[in-house]
Amino acid sequence: MALLIVVTGPPGAGKSTVACALAREFGRSALVEGDAFFAFITCGAVAPWLPAAHAQNEIVTRAAAAAAGGYVTGGYDTVYDGVVGPWFLPAFAGAAGVQRLHYAVLLPPAGQCLARLASRTGHGFTDQDAARHMHDQFARSGIDPRHVLPNAPGEAGDTAREILRRTRAGTLSYP
Repeated sequence: MALLIVVTGPPGAGKSTVACALAREFGRSALVEGDAFFAFITCGAVAPWLPAAHAQNEIVTRAAAAAAGGYVTGGYDTVYDGVVGPWFLPAFAGAAGVQRLHYAVLLPPAGQCLARLASRTGHGFTDQDAARHMHDQFARSGIDPRHVLPNAPGEAGDTAREILRRTRAGTLSYP
């Protein structure tokens, strides 16, 4: 069975950069960008960081997870890049339809995430207050420390290889 690795964390944590580097570590892989699934909502979208977006976020999470699971079923080692807090992890895993996935949370200090957010270009999300709120949610969620990479990304390739090492060792396994 192919692997499913979820690379998550708050905005500015380095998810996209690390996930792309990680997907390149495999001979046959797919990279599923979770943010793209929010763009499929044509009318009636709610900003995903608002409390009123909870039901919408669950729907989008399930749709994205189903796509990721489809690649895994097809034999592709799959890296999912997106915000999947531990509060959505059971729903994500169920919708992916896989027996096991690997969960890596990039969680650098909030100031580092906010600085990255302020300096990046070509990305639609720039809301510092929302990013700070999402960082706090991850930091206070009680994530099992074995899933957390606290100083990522540094060098994206190094972080990707560390995630792959932990995946192969079973450290990031969920459930």
